[in-house]
Formats: sequence, C-alpha cells, structure tokens
Amino acid sequence: MKKTYYERLGESVFRETLPNGLRVCVVPKDEYARSYAFFATRYGGMDTRFQLDGKWLDTPAGIAHYLEHKMFDTKEGNALQRLAQNGAEPNAFTSNALTGYYFDSTTHFEENLEILLSFVSIPYFTDESVAKEQGIIGQEIRMIEDNPDWQIYTRMMQSLYATSTARTSIAGTVESISHITAKTLYDCHKAFYAPSNMVLTVVGNVDPVRVAELARRVLPKEGGPEIPRDYGQEGEAVAQKRTSLSMEVSAPQFLTGFKCRPVEDGESYLRMAAIGEMACDILLGDSSPLYLRLYDQGLINTSFGGAYEMMPGVAYLYAGGDSKDAPAVMDAICAEAERLGREGVDEAFYERIKRAAFGSSLRGLNSFENIAVSLTEGDFHGYDPFRFPQVFDSITREDIETFLRENITPERAVLSEIVPK
Repeated sequence: MKKTYYERLGESVFRETLPNGLRVCVVPKDEYARSYAFFATRYGGMDTRFQLDGKWLDTPAGIAHYLEHKMFDTKEGNALQRLAQNGAEPNAFTSNALTGYYFDSTTHFEENLEILLSFVSIPYFTDESVAKEQGIIGQEIRMIEDNPDWQIYTRMMQSLYATSTARTSIAGTVESISHITAKTLYDCHKAFYAPSNMVLTVVGNVDPVRVAELARRVLPKEGGPEIPRDYGQEGEAVAQKRTSLSMEVSAPQFLTGFKCRPVEDGESYLRMAAIGEMACDILLGDSSPLYLRLYDQGLINTSFGGAYEMMPGVAYLYAGGDSKDAPAVMDAICAEAERLGREGVDEAFYERIKRAAFGSSLRGLNSFENIAVSLTEGDFHGYDPFRFPQVFDSITREDIETFLRENITPERAVLSEIVPK
C-alpha cells in the first residue's frame, strides 16, 4: 500500500487500488480502541437515468434509497442483526450522489468487516420482500412529506432546477417506488455496486495491509464498466421564482436559494467548497453585518442560517428560517452580496472567518466518521481532502468577493415559503 504522510496535519493515509478497481483507504489510529469502516458506492438519489449494457435505463425516483434498505437482507437473515450481535454499531445512508454502509466497533473488527463487504456485494431480493418494503418506505415518505422542513427545501430545489435530478427527493414518492421490482434493484446493483465504483475507507486501530487483503479475498474479482449517467441539462435561469405552501405551522418559514455555477471535479471542487462556505459565513453568519441588521429589524431570529452545497452538475447557496417578511430578507441578502462584491469584504472580518473555517476543518479530523466520509467523497470527486491546508493557503479575499458577485444575484434567486393555514 502507498503511504502518504501529511506533515501539517500529523496524519498518515494508506491507499491501494485492488485489481478489481476497488479503492481502499486506511487511516491508522493506534492510540484508539475503536475502528470505523465505511463502504460506499458512487450512487445516490440523483442517479435515476444511466446506461447499462449499452441501453439507457430510466429508473424510479427513490430507488437508490430503496436499494440501501434492501441490501441488509441476506439468505441467512438480516446483516444488521448479525453485526449488532457481534458488538458492532451498523447503519447506512443515501445522499444525492452516494450510498454508504458503515459500522463502528471495538472488538471483532475483521469479522465485522467481512460481514459488511459480503452483504453489500451479494444482493438478495425476492418479489415478496420488495413488495413488503414498499409499504414500509411508503409510510416513511408520507411522514417526511408532512414535515415543513422537507417541504420547504424540496420546493426550493424544484424552483432552482428545471431538469436536473437534484430536484428529485432522495426517497422518491409513494407513486414512484410502487414501480420498483426485484429486477430493477438487481439492475441498479449490477451497475453501481461493482468494486470499481466503490471505496472502502477504514479509520482506527487496524492494520492497513490486512484490511486490503480481506477486501481482496471477500469481494468479486472483477470490477465493472464505467456507467454513463444523465443528470439533466440545466441552463443559467431558475425554474420558477417563488413557491408557497400552507401547512400547520405556528410561524411563517422560508428558504431562499441561489443557483450557483457548477464546479468540475478535481482540487478545484475542494477549493470551491471552502470558498462557498466562507462566503456563506461572511454574508449570512451570526457575526455578519447583515445578520445583525436583520435581527435588529425583527426580520429574522436565531433560527436563521445558511449553507453552500454541491452535487453532480449543480451548486447552490441557501438561507432561511422563520420570518414575517421573507421577500424583504431575500432582497436584503441580494443587496448585501452586491455591496460586498462592489466595496469589498472587510479584511479583518475575512481573516477571522478564514481562521474559523480552517479550525473547523481541523476539528473534523477528531471524528472517525468525518474522516471516512471526506476521504470517500474526495475519491469520488478527484481530490484529496487532506490537502485542505494548501487549499486554504490559496484562497484570497478577492475569491470570496467574486463568488458573491457572480452567484448571489436577484436573477439566480428563488423563494420557498411555508405559511400557517
């Protein structure tokens, strides 16, 4: 295995690509008793249209999440129960572009890792079990759809994007999952659960060589072809400017979203993630001039906040919370972004935000989960997340100002509101 030592972080990472294409990444932590394994595929809620065996397939919305649920079924029973009985704490999640299976344990690590690799790589579906799961996930979807936070976010995404699958809920709808069959699940597993589309990341008190040897022994010998995907072609314009829904809420809630320019894979992806988050803090953070002014005016309260997100082919910044006048808040955000882009960001404030962002990245190294997910996402997007010190060195105040000037404009803005019935 190839060892990389990051002097500024005091961390070592061992990497190896197996003959079947699986990337194995191990971060030894000899001073800890616990170990954390994360086995992920570059396949998520956005991957509904793809090419398999030369044919384009359109699959139901929510199928990646559905497949995640079904992967724990094995001929011998349920893999979750086996791992739990073996002293592990297992779980899984599906995002827009990734599905990950993981466990945390202090004993029987190699035995648990073998269970994890086996059930994720060997699918077992029956028509009966698939039909039964539709009822379970359908109930989960109905509960989600009753949640104002889910509604306001989903409607914001549908306002931002006209064709991108980023506008599709990860869980799908009750109607969409009714079209999922065992054959559809097997097709998706064949396409995306090939070792060459996956990464195994382990953090903890482990031997990197033994981790790679175990993966080489347990997983299929062959990888798989590159799977072309279609996320939809998005233009610069937003799909619609405003959406509003009445629900049983005590106060009006809103999200305003800004359709940012998408970012190519590579180190520029990591760099833009840092720029976007810093721009968000400078514009909207609770120590920013805008936040303090809106708070004093009674237009926002402590529920207000924002974030910058990137997905395949899309990027967006959003902010929201409770407000009695959401359009006024959105207009104020646009005006402040324009001012900062024109007059410039205060140098001392910029340096303070940059130090805080760097410190947050450093603190992330204390979390096994954060390390594993970061290394996995970095692999999928072609960058090394442990190079974040060099990335922060390269960012300037002008980068933040350019980001705000180009992305946070009235033309790129949408407003999603939930109002009391």
